[in-house]
Amino acid sequence: MFADVSFPISRYLTFTYQIPEDLLEEVAVGVRVKAPLGKRMAHGVVVATHKTVSYKGKIRSIASCVDDQPIMDAGLWKLIQWLSAYYMTPLGQAAKVALPSNLSTRYTPPTRWMVETISRETVNVAGMKNAPAQVKVLEYLQTTDKAIPVSELGELASSPLTVCRVLAEKGFMRLFQEVSFPGVTGFTFQPVHKEIKFSKSQTEILNTLDEGLSSKEFHPYLLHGVTGSGKTEIYVDIARRALEQNKTVILLLPEISLTPQIAGRFRSVFGDTVALWHSKLTPAARAWTWKQICAGKFNVVIGARSAIFTPLKNLGVIVVDEEQEKSYKQSSPAPRYHARDVALMRGKIHKAIVVLASATPSLESYYNQIQEKFTYLHLTKRFGGAKYPIVHVVDMVKEQEESGKIGQAFSGLLLEKIEDRLNKKEQIILLQNRRGYAPVLRCNDCGELFECPHCRIPLTYHRVGNSLRCHFCDHHKNHLPEQCDHCQSPNLKLSGMGTQKVEEVIQETFPNAKIARLDTDTARSGISIARLLERFANGEVDILLGTQMIAKGLDFENATLVGIINGDTGLYLPDFRSGERVFQLIYQASGRAGRRQKQGEVVLQTWNSENPVIKYATKLDLKTYYNVALSERQELNYPPFSWIIRVVISGKDKVKTENEAKRLRQNLSVRIKGLEILGPASCYREWSRGKHRTQIVMKSAKSTDPNGRELHQTIRKMVGEHMKNVRHGISIVIDVDPTSLL
Repeated sequence: MFADVSFPISRYLTFTYQIPEDLLEEVAVGVRVKAPLGKRMAHGVVVATHKTVSYKGKIRSIASCVDDQPIMDAGLWKLIQWLSAYYMTPLGQAAKVALPSNLSTRYTPPTRWMVETISRETVNVAGMKNAPAQVKVLEYLQTTDKAIPVSELGELASSPLTVCRVLAEKGFMRLFQEVSFPGVTGFTFQPVHKEIKFSKSQTEILNTLDEGLSSKEFHPYLLHGVTGSGKTEIYVDIARRALEQNKTVILLLPEISLTPQIAGRFRSVFGDTVALWHSKLTPAARAWTWKQICAGKFNVVIGARSAIFTPLKNLGVIVVDEEQEKSYKQSSPAPRYHARDVALMRGKIHKAIVVLASATPSLESYYNQIQEKFTYLHLTKRFGGAKYPIVHVVDMVKEQEESGKIGQAFSGLLLEKIEDRLNKKEQIILLQNRRGYAPVLRCNDCGELFECPHCRIPLTYHRVGNSLRCHFCDHHKNHLPEQCDHCQSPNLKLSGMGTQKVEEVIQETFPNAKIARLDTDTARSGISIARLLERFANGEVDILLGTQMIAKGLDFENATLVGIINGDTGLYLPDFRSGERVFQLIYQASGRAGRRQKQGEVVLQTWNSENPVIKYATKLDLKTYYNVALSERQELNYPPFSWIIRVVISGKDKVKTENEAKRLRQNLSVRIKGLEILGPASCYREWSRGKHRTQIVMKSAKSTDPNGRELHQTIRKMVGEHMKNVRHGISIVIDVDPTSLL
């Protein structure tokens, strides 16, 4: 028997191997194997098996199987094949997303030495005068009534294991080994127990979802619920109904910061059958969790975008919370998939129900429900009778003119509202969607900016650590320069503000307030995020300051004021989704205020108070804004009215890169009705990690290409042929359904 194996490499190739006799029963399509690839051993996935081969030369053998039990069912393997075809990625690379090479069902957690005293009675240590370390260890153990890790005795003895072995031989204590299970529950709040009485609208929605679940057929839904309308409780209840039918559940969340609260709520209902899956898990916790999922020990998986590939059996429900979020799109490496769209395809393959949920749906999903491709479920009222927040708009241009203060972080109104909430012992959430201290360092004499040499964008100053950093490639200088590199002038000025500067101003203005900051710089581990948010939930923090991580999904009973420091961030980026994103961020952030009986308030500071996006967002008028945005998209032939593929050509030499892009554009000269080709043109972020970036954007109208086949076939054929002869040093990336053109 022979097997064709695909490896996670960038070439569309498979390699044929002989299957050893002792592996004949284990090797099958979709199974991971270890086999020689060139001069190394590599992990690959079996894509076909057959009894004969036409090749007459020497055929090497598969060395071993990676796992000791089958991982993928037919449905998951079918999903990987679709992923490979749709996102134009070699099958081996697509399979690696679902079957990471560093995870295996053969994983065994490490063991650790444990020790416990045999008797609590005082031991005569007179005969141990020449062994002070033994005395210290023995006396310490007699103060505790439980077994402890030997590693905890390091302060009492230089070699605690040796000491414990001697004491065990003397009969003073018991020394043994136990499995050291990794901590997989640290990134969660304590279980949140609630007595829930569903509203009439919630009950109707649950009944509709239950009908879809019971039909054992694929059903996609758009759950459009205003902020605070109780969507999480709907997730919990439909998951409960799925488990009652012996089905499993995947809940996708866009931000790591949303996980602790929802995980705590699910754990209170489903106990230890809930697994967390995200990037902040330690390698040991990740390996252990994955093995347990494969073994069927978990029925519910909550996690980030890659959780959509977890090998749950008998899948019944997939929920994509905050489905509009761009973090569901993988930008690198390939496959550049969108977890929302993968969720819909997996639901279709497994005949599960898929619930896309948000207070601010993506325009694509909103349009799909208009076209009746999704069943529309709408929650129009906040849960428990909570009222919508009162939104105040502060025109910072007028504020600056009236106060005479240039570049101030806070308006008088926002400071007044913060002080009022602090006096009332209520909590405040402040959103500043830019991290660091100041985004620009400029020379006041020659105007020179301090830029990243690789990405050619301004370096952000971080006061914590006193460094200048690039937020794209992490190039940094570990000090604040004293003079300009260009003219040697010491007249340097920091401009703009990030979360660190806002934090500094707040601490100076309200010295008695307890402040916590949550952004990428502070969110170093999952446990630290969970503890910070739990402190805020318990009232130990007065003001929570952060980037968009805190703007959505979180539910804090005593948070009655939301301040949006700069509502214009991202508004004028040259991207067709920029307005939609700003609207969604303002709407979502506003929804964190007053989610119980106390009515909340929102203070939005803007330099563009007459901008339509700002106006509609502050009125919380989603329907009108979405109708306007859809009209604009239709006029410009952008999604959801077209299919779109972005081809990015990059290289260290700008001229060679641009010439390669022009050559590719010439090869794309085809006449297809409804197909529009833009470019080549330099990307908005022209340089990245030392490479110049040029892009070609192809749009295919859905009115003439309803399934996107024309566009996909054109790209596969023409770009595929071109890539065979790409010049050295040039890379070409195909991004299907890009969420950004920046």
